[in-house]
Amino acid sequence: MTPENSPNLLLTSIERSYEAYLSLETSDSQDRSLGIKAMATGLNNAFDAILEANTLDLEMSREMAVPDILIDWLKLTPERLSKTVEILHSLAELPDPIQQVFNAPYRLNTAGTYCQLMPLGIVALVYETFPELAAIAAGFCLKTGNSLILRGCNASTHSNQIIADVLQSALKEVQMPRGCLEVLSGENGISIQDLVTQDQCLSLVIPYGRPSLVQQVTQWATAPVLKSAMGNCYLYWSPTVDLDMVRWVILDSHQSEPDPVNAIEKVLISPTHKPSVLVRLFNILQENGFELRGDETLSTEFKDYLKPVKSSEWNTPYLSKIITFKVVQDLSEGITWINKYSSGHADSLVTDSYLESRQFSTEIDSALVYINSSPRFDRHPNQGEATFLGVSNQKGHYRGLISLETFTTLKQVVQGQGK
Repeated sequence: MTPENSPNLLLTSIERSYEAYLSLETSDSQDRSLGIKAMATGLNNAFDAILEANTLDLEMSREMAVPDILIDWLKLTPERLSKTVEILHSLAELPDPIQQVFNAPYRLNTAGTYCQLMPLGIVALVYETFPELAAIAAGFCLKTGNSLILRGCNASTHSNQIIADVLQSALKEVQMPRGCLEVLSGENGISIQDLVTQDQCLSLVIPYGRPSLVQQVTQWATAPVLKSAMGNCYLYWSPTVDLDMVRWVILDSHQSEPDPVNAIEKVLISPTHKPSVLVRLFNILQENGFELRGDETLSTEFKDYLKPVKSSEWNTPYLSKIITFKVVQDLSEGITWINKYSSGHADSLVTDSYLESRQFSTEIDSALVYINSSPRFDRHPNQGEATFLGVSNQKGHYRGLISLETFTTLKQVVQGQGK
């Protein structure tokens, strides 16, 4: 496909997506769930082909000196694929969100008023590696009656294509409308900017990857954007809390694989923390493969453990096993610092004070607040029925965990009696 033909290809894909959305909007919930189960079965039967294509992408990425973090995100394993299949099966079994009806927040005389969740329309996912994310997003969109357009990065071309082929074949077998899942790539001559400026057609654009990708898509897009966030999460360690809790919260937050969405990267401490306790924590973290950094005071006092931090790092996610420590005078100063420098999507507190917990939960300007709990992100937690695509830190379309309801919009209905 030559670049000259790319506008026609983009327009054709969008037209098919729109026609599919019109069909999905009024489709039966059981049919959409059947489509999700078909995608799960298709993936489950194609592990070998997917892993073979992924190996080719990995080899090419290393030759092209792709950053190590992207290679980590790109590398598929049977476990990652099995997790994806599990998520799809879970989505298929969940209640239909677009059938939810609830009371409107107002009443009108002589008329009944209610609200109903409805599909958004056409959703575009722009994702940086994470090949399996295409299947998860397809499950979210199909469950909520939306059509999906995928635009992956060049580093994962082969993985993206084989996964898309498997998904589209599965959807065709169960007679899902053509166009409910469209795939675009740079090889088609269609740039990310070409896609995200189709504001007359797209209902939502979701960029997923490094902050640089999210920022670039947000700047380009004329369609609504749901910004996903990753990394640069803060923890305030109250001086009365013992080392064991802090150790567990930090280490557990980094266990999310492959994307450390809510991993704690910055730790704020009190001047009253005992040096011996800090050294014990530093040793534990280093034994677990972490690189440690500190502000001027701490890096001078603990020069055998901490490297000096650059000022630009306080508002920059590492997205790797690096943790930086800083001294603040009290919780109020810590909250001010976090609100200024964190990514604003998941910040934590460990404390044994109820007053501190209330102050933190009230004053922290973050989408998710964790108190004496690990912020570890899991797309499909073991407990409960919830399933999540990621986390958003914006205050516009949606904020917090990106769930099925994120892919819906609200229709308010006023039904009178003709008088």
